[in-house]
Amino acid sequence: MCAHLPVRTLSASRKTRATTGRSTIYLRAGRHVRSPAGLRRQSAPPALQCAAVSEETVLPDLLAYVEFSVADGVRLSAMLPLLAPHFPRFADHFYQRVLADAGARAIFQDDAQVERQKGSLVAWMESGLRGPYDDAFYQRRSRIGRRHVQIGLAQHYMLTAMNVLRNDYIEALAVYGGADAAGAGLSEQIKSVNRLFDIELAIMLRHYQVHSEEQLLAQERRRQNEKVAAMQALTAGLAHEVRNPLNSAKLQLSLLQRRLAKLGVDRSLQEPAKLVHDEIDRLTALLNDFLAFARPPRLDTQEQDLRVLLGHVVELERPGAVARQVELVIVPCATPMLARIDGPKLHQVVFNLVRNALEAVNPGGRVELALRASSKHVIIEVKDNGHGITPEVLQRIYEPFFSTKPEGTGIGMAIVQNLVQLHGGTLEVETSPRGTVFKVLLPAVVAKS
Repeated sequence: MCAHLPVRTLSASRKTRATTGRSTIYLRAGRHVRSPAGLRRQSAPPALQCAAVSEETVLPDLLAYVEFSVADGVRLSAMLPLLAPHFPRFADHFYQRVLADAGARAIFQDDAQVERQKGSLVAWMESGLRGPYDDAFYQRRSRIGRRHVQIGLAQHYMLTAMNVLRNDYIEALAVYGGADAAGAGLSEQIKSVNRLFDIELAIMLRHYQVHSEEQLLAQERRRQNEKVAAMQALTAGLAHEVRNPLNSAKLQLSLLQRRLAKLGVDRSLQEPAKLVHDEIDRLTALLNDFLAFARPPRLDTQEQDLRVLLGHVVELERPGAVARQVELVIVPCATPMLARIDGPKLHQVVFNLVRNALEAVNPGGRVELALRASSKHVIIEVKDNGHGITPEVLQRIYEPFFSTKPEGTGIGMAIVQNLVQLHGGTLEVETSPRGTVFKVLLPAVVAKS
C-alpha cells in the first residue's frame, strides 16, 4: 500500500506539540491560516482558480476539526494489544470486499500482490493505533493516498472498504474489549476510532482532490494552448497578407512626399501626407507585435546578471515616470543575480511589466523593481501600489487581444507570458486593492564547481 514519494513536512511554527506517554500529537495553535485579506494570486492558466490548501496545515487542521485530543491518542494506543491479533482477519475481510467488485479486482495483477497488500494493510493498522500523529504519520498516509490514485483505485471502493475496517474495529471492541487503563468505556473508545478513521479518510481523499484539480488544470492548459495556437495561426496569416500592401503604401507615400517637397508645395498640403506616414508607422509597429505573438522567436541565451538588465529598463522608463509623477526605484541587490537569458527578449518582458505598472498608479504612486533568489529560481518582481486588478480582468490577463486600454492591442501580456515560458520560467501575479506584484521566475544558474 505504500510507495515512497516526497511530501512537504509540517512547519514547526504552525503547530504546538502535546506529549503524553507513548503518544505525540500535533494540535493547531489557532484557526485555519488564510491569505492576507483581499489578496488574489494567480499563475497560469488564468481561467481556473483552485482553492489552494497548504500541505503544512492539513494535518493540524484535521486534528482540530475532528477534535482529536491527547486522550484519543492514549485510548488508541491502549487498543493495540487488544486489536492487533485480529488485524490479519480484518485484512482478509477488507480485501474480500474489495475483490468482490470486478472493477476493483482488475487493479491487482495476481494473488501474490493481494497478499503483499494485506501485509501492508496490517502494518497500516498497527501504525494507526500506535501513533504518534505527527509529520511522519501524515507522510505515510499521504504516500498511501497517492498510491491509490496512481493505481486507479476509485474513491467509492476506498470509502466503502475503509468503512469495513471501521466496523471491524468497533465490533471487535464490543466483543473483546472493556474499560481501558484510563477507565474509558466502549463509547469513548468508539469515538476515538471514528476520529482516527475520519482523519485517515480525509487525508486519502485529499489526494483524490489534488489529482482531480491537476487534471482540470492540465485540461485548461490544453484548452488555452489550443486557443492560442489557433490565434497564432490566424494572426500570422493576417499579418502576412497585410504587410505587403502596407509596405507598398509606405513606399508610394514616401515617393509622393519627396515629389511634393521638390515642387515646393504649400506645407499645409504636406501635413496630411506626414500624418498618413505616421499612421503607417504605427500600423507597422502593431503588425510587428502581432508577428512576435504569432511566431515566437528563438532565443539566443547567455549567462547574464539581471541587475544590469533591470538598470537599463529603469533608465529608459525614468523620464516617463517623472512625467507621470511616479517614483520608480530598484531595491538594491549586492550579489549578482545570474540567469541564462536572451537579453533583448527578457528586456522586452521587464519593459512591458514596468510600463504597465507605471500606467496603473496615480500621480504620487510608486513602482518598485526587485531581484530575489530561491534554491531553484531567480525572481524578478515588479510591484506597484495602484488599485489592483479586478477578478474579471485577472481571469483574462494573458488572453490574446484582450485589453482594458482604449488603444491597447491586448497582446502585450500574451507576448510577455510566451517569452517567459520560452526561458523555462513562470509568470505569477498577486493583486489586491493595495497594488499588484508580477513575479518572473527564471531557472537559476547552477554554480560551477
